[in-house]
Amino acid sequence: MAEKFDPNLAEAARQIRQRLESLRAAGIEYLPVANEPLPVAEVPPAGEEARRVTLFGEEEQSPDDPANLSPEQRLVALQMLAKEVSGCRRCNELVATRTQTVFGVGPPNPELCFIGEAPGRDEDLQGEPFVGPAGQLLNRIIAAAGMKREEVYICNVLRCRPPGNRPPRVEEAENCREYLEKTLDILRPRYICTLGASAAKALLQLNPTTTMGKLRKRFHDYKGIPVLCTYHPSYLLRLEEPEKTEKKREVWEDMKLLLYRMGKPIPGKG
Repeated sequence: MAEKFDPNLAEAARQIRQRLESLRAAGIEYLPVANEPLPVAEVPPAGEEARRVTLFGEEEQSPDDPANLSPEQRLVALQMLAKEVSGCRRCNELVATRTQTVFGVGPPNPELCFIGEAPGRDEDLQGEPFVGPAGQLLNRIIAAAGMKREEVYICNVLRCRPPGNRPPRVEEAENCREYLEKTLDILRPRYICTLGASAAKALLQLNPTTTMGKLRKRFHDYKGIPVLCTYHPSYLLRLEEPEKTEKKREVWEDMKLLLYRMGKPIPGKG
């Protein structure tokens, strides 16, 4: 007996194929290239744990848990989220003044994620976080800690540059929070280091009056991920001696605390 044609399933399959083709056209190479119809997951019998067949041809349990995604799948998810962010128009002032959105950079499965406050002028022009003078100092901090920039993930609370490089406003951070949370849900970093008080307070949803002095020298928690807070590199660059040297020393103390928690060797000099 011939199977009954289901127009709903046919339309769903058409939409899936169209989506896959658009991803391929965008240069994403991590999707199946075969022309066979995509499998449709069956409804499991009562009492059995629900399973699905993903677009990547793999069966997995708890499909809503990003921890189950492979690095390739996380990369695709980040690319799709970045495309969504590029069309965001939630903050009128930021949309009117930005050159482009600035998403994030780094491996899709990092051990450590640095989170800054917002893109600056250089980042707005190049579309990558921490590429200006503050980014160069961050690179030196990362290197002093025995790591490489390409080993960590770097992003900001805001994905658009505030005019004049002013600090993010509370409502702007709230508008962008969904994108930050989705990014971290995909990445699942083992550790987070926030750069600047604005980034720390936005991520941890703290009182706006909380000072960096109350944030440093201890670990906080974000969805089970240890979070260490330290000064933003741009803050260090604005300081005059001898305060600049003193604050740089404090940042190095923060990094040593982070390295100790991560189980990494601490270089002899910062």
